Amino acid sequence: MLIFSICVAALSCILMIAGILFFPKIKLGRISIDSYWVFPLLGALLLLLVSGRADAVFRAFTANTAVNPLKLLVLFLSMTALSVFLDELGFFRFLACAVLSRSGRGQKRLFFTLYAAVSVLTVFTSNDIIVLSFTPFILYFAAHAKVDPIPYLAAEFVAANTWSMALVIGNPTNIYLAAAEGIDFVSYLRVCILPTLAAGMVALFALYLLFRKRLKSPIEGEAESVHIEDRLSLVVGILHLALCTLFLAVGNYFGIEMWLVALTAALSLCVCSLVISLIEKKRPHALAMTLRRLPYPLVPFMLSMFAIIVLLEDVGATGLLAGVLGASFPILKYGILSFFTANLINNIPMSVLFAALLEGAGAPLSAVYATVIGSNLGALFTPIGALAGMMWTSLLKKQGVTFGYLDFLKLGAAVALPALAAALGVLALVV
Repeated sequence: MLIFSICVAALSCILMIAGILFFPKIKLGRISIDSYWVFPLLGALLLLLVSGRADAVFRAFTANTAVNPLKLLVLFLSMTALSVFLDELGFFRFLACAVLSRSGRGQKRLFFTLYAAVSVLTVFTSNDIIVLSFTPFILYFAAHAKVDPIPYLAAEFVAANTWSMALVIGNPTNIYLAAAEGIDFVSYLRVCILPTLAAGMVALFALYLLFRKRLKSPIEGEAESVHIEDRLSLVVGILHLALCTLFLAVGNYFGIEMWLVALTAALSLCVCSLVISLIEKKRPHALAMTLRRLPYPLVPFMLSMFAIIVLLEDVGATGLLAGVLGASFPILKYGILSFFTANLINNIPMSVLFAALLEGAGAPLSAVYATVIGSNLGALFTPIGALAGMMWTSLLKKQGVTFGYLDFLKLGAAVALPALAAALGVLALVV
């Protein structure tokens, strides 16, 4: 059963990667679905049928622990809803226009300004939301200003997936790994802020060296003007995101779990949006679009990967791997392995797997933080590293911008590897 379980898990991941690279969408008549979650789901169902250990998975899904996958999904989807709502109102696009309109005619200043703006926004929202929000605008602006979009797209993507390390809510992998080890919001921030700063600065320097020749020509066009019509909803949305972030930081001291804080904020936002719509006698368009845009395919994907890991644990596979890894050289070993493993199976299933390995090996907290770093920066190495990479390359392809696997790999080698070395080096100094 051990060999069979490992083979099924490996095959599920291989087929998932093949789907991402060669057939990202599966069409069933008029319905089109993302392929990345289908193969893990089939693998999980096969293991459940053969092993007959549905009870083990059920216990894991109903356990009253911080690492319960249902709680983590509620936390992630709730935080995503808060960000998507602001995006639907045009908040991120408005900020981008405001920043870019003040960057002058030089591309270098624009490049650094964009990187800074994306970095700040990513810290308080989510890397996936920033990538989805900024990419279409950058493409539009670059075409209008007659400049090469690649340096700005690269800066946006790198900033979003580097500064997402700063807060536990910046990436679902942060949420999962922190919850698995019982790390609260403030403790996470205290350790991760300096490695994030180091990685962010090194990544920016590497990006500039890589694209400095492309940034010499002047900007010819102007940033578009964005007007936010529903200002009351915008204020309500910003207030909910700010208060949610605040309560996430202090909730642990009052015994309030993060998923409950985020869910309360999301439900409150829904109620407030509906009330505003009733008062103003109009449809709650922003709320409706927010509910449509939530990443629902992440639910079967994460639950399937979690079920596979639980069943691998049940047959002793993760214990075997944990014994091989051990607890020696935790920062170097877990940081590098998580970085490259994310680019084999994606950073979310990697985080689920490594959470089990960290527990089985009795690894110290420094290994957990090293894995967090690897899960975030792994997104910069290949498109497979994270869902953000898949979405980003898909957006570029739809807009006719060529940025293939080898281009991504070159960017990752030039930026991700130095940033990883910097983050792990600083982590070794602070833990």
